[in-house]
Amino acid sequence: MNKDLAQGLRDISPMMIAYAPIALLWGTIAAGQGLSPFQAWLMSAGVYSGAAQFVSMDLIETGMPVLLLVLTIATVSLRHVLMSASVSRHIASIPRARASLLLFWLTDEAWALIERRALERPISAAYFVGVAVPLWPTWFSFCALGAWLGNSLGDTSRFGLDFAFAAMFIAVLAGFWKGTRTALVLVASATVATLAKFYLPGAWYIILGGIAGMLTAIIGYREVDHVER
Repeated sequence: MNKDLAQGLRDISPMMIAYAPIALLWGTIAAGQGLSPFQAWLMSAGVYSGAAQFVSMDLIETGMPVLLLVLTIATVSLRHVLMSASVSRHIASIPRARASLLLFWLTDEAWALIERRALERPISAAYFVGVAVPLWPTWFSFCALGAWLGNSLGDTSRFGLDFAFAAMFIAVLAGFWKGTRTALVLVASATVATLAKFYLPGAWYIILGGIAGMLTAIIGYREVDHVER
């Protein structure tokens, strides 16, 4: 257990470093929308979703009604249903009640690392805790710090922090590369997500891109099975 916990901490440590500037950026945006450091901390600890929190700040600025705001954030977060279903295959040995609790800390980055490790060995509860839980305090602490600093950081976009999440996830996805089939999944997901971003309102591009990638992977898997038979 200690070995798995330590391995999880080592695997997630680069992500913790990448989380800090993004959380600072969100905190400054939240302060610009009138949130206090405590409110920024509370929202970050409770919602704990960078995508949903950034989208919510944009929608609050437009004056969107609360109900529509909640529905939009729920749409953005639907990807967690897919991620949870994916991870559930690897944590069947963990008691259901404990696994349900652990899934609160399942982020995009933790999911990617868990899936990559599952290619080589089983996922224990200790590894799940080590790779997922540390991101949480990192996120809400730096979000609160960003709100406390407010606009004193100036225009944070000049540092390129808005691309940090994308760069971090590209690096993680590189570990899944398996040749042509991987390329097809990435191209399908990126194409559908980009088209949805330009032509559909809201954050549907996140869900549609994920579904397109998933369907492409399923079709590719069946085609390989057919050839082998």
